[in-house]
Amino acid sequence: MCSSDLVHNTYFRFKQFVVHHGQAAMKVGTDGVLLGAWAKTVNVKNILDIGTGSGLLALMLAQRSNAMIHAIDIDHDACEQARLNFSLSPWGNRIQVFNQSLQDFNKASMQKYDLMVCNPPFFANSLKNPDPKRTIARHNDELPLTELFKCSASLLQPENGILNIILPFDTMENAILLAKENNLKVYNKTLIQSTPSKAFHRVLLAFWFGKENAETRQICIETNGRHEYSDEYKELTKDFYLKFSS
Repeated sequence: MCSSDLVHNTYFRFKQFVVHHGQAAMKVGTDGVLLGAWAKTVNVKNILDIGTGSGLLALMLAQRSNAMIHAIDIDHDACEQARLNFSLSPWGNRIQVFNQSLQDFNKASMQKYDLMVCNPPFFANSLKNPDPKRTIARHNDELPLTELFKCSASLLQPENGILNIILPFDTMENAILLAKENNLKVYNKTLIQSTPSKAFHRVLLAFWFGKENAETRQICIETNGRHEYSDEYKELTKDFYLKFSS
């Protein structure tokens, strides 16, 4: 996949910005790019990026909107990395960083958001990484889905606010049930597979307080071999990846 080519580099260059990620526990990855390109930004005035890491999602959404953006992360080094990336981008004056957990941010915030995004930690009850920061970024001990939906329901604009997340495909049904416990219903859903012969491995989900939408779309990332990207994937990400034409 596009982002995996530079997994060992300390930065990743997109068309309109660069993401330095040497200090961040989680590097630039395809999951984040999919989410940042997929979330709808029409008429969005304020955005919350939960677990910003290097700031990838906040930067992608800043490019796609004129919104004011709050980016939060529990890790101090990640916040410093994100601040650097924001300051080097064309949109640094619209993005503010908070070194807080979502739970603490929710307690203190008076803001309601039109759009919220999260590429959440999703490993549970599995072997932890020796690096504690990477463990926090990858495992859901600090931010289980129950907490994500509970806090999101409190922070979302009640009329048209939308929460967008990406998850492993096999957690989708549980996530939808947990969201419903907080009166959040599926607004949009896209299933992701890496190649036509592989099973779906990720799902993009959008939740809101409005009517449930049963429509489901699909995206296959690669076709006919490695680095042979599908038309739908190129269309979705063309404004970001250098190798795709806009």
